[in-house]
Amino acid sequence: MRPGSPTPVNQDGRGSAELIHAGVVVGVGARAGVSADAVLAAVDAVVPAGAVVTGLVTLDRRAAEPGVQQAVAARGWSLAGLAAEELAAVAVPTPSARVAAAVGTPSVAEAAALAGGGDLVVPKTVVGAVTVAVVRR
Repeated sequence: MRPGSPTPVNQDGRGSAELIHAGVVVGVGARAGVSADAVLAAVDAVVPAGAVVTGLVTLDRRAAEPGVQQAVAARGWSLAGLAAEELAAVAVPTPSARVAAAVGTPSVAEAAALAGGGDLVVPKTVVGAVTVAVVRR
C-alpha cells in the first residue's frame, strides 16, 4: 500500500478497484455476415468481470457489417474501423499468416485493440466465429 492510501495498489500503481472498473476497448475480427449475437457473445465471454467496455475496433470492412453495427448500438459502445494497412503497422504478440493472406494484415483483433495504445489484458481469443482481444486504457 502507498502511505496514506486506503486502497491496495498494484505494481503498476493503480488501485485494484480502478483495475476492475477500468475502461477497456475490444478488438474484433470476424467473417463477413457476422451476427450481432455472435459479436456480443464473444465480447461477453472474454471481457474481464467488472470491466467497462468503452468501444469496439475492427477492420474497416467489418465496421460496415450490420451485425457489428447492431452489436455496438445495442450496448452504446463507440465503433472504429481501421484499414488493413493501419492494422498491419501495429506490433502484436500473435500474428497469423492465414489472416494476413485473407485480409492484408497479420492481425485484426489484437492490432485493432492495440492501435490506440494500452495494455493487452486478453490476447486474441476465438469464440465461435469471432476473434476478440481486450486492451485496458
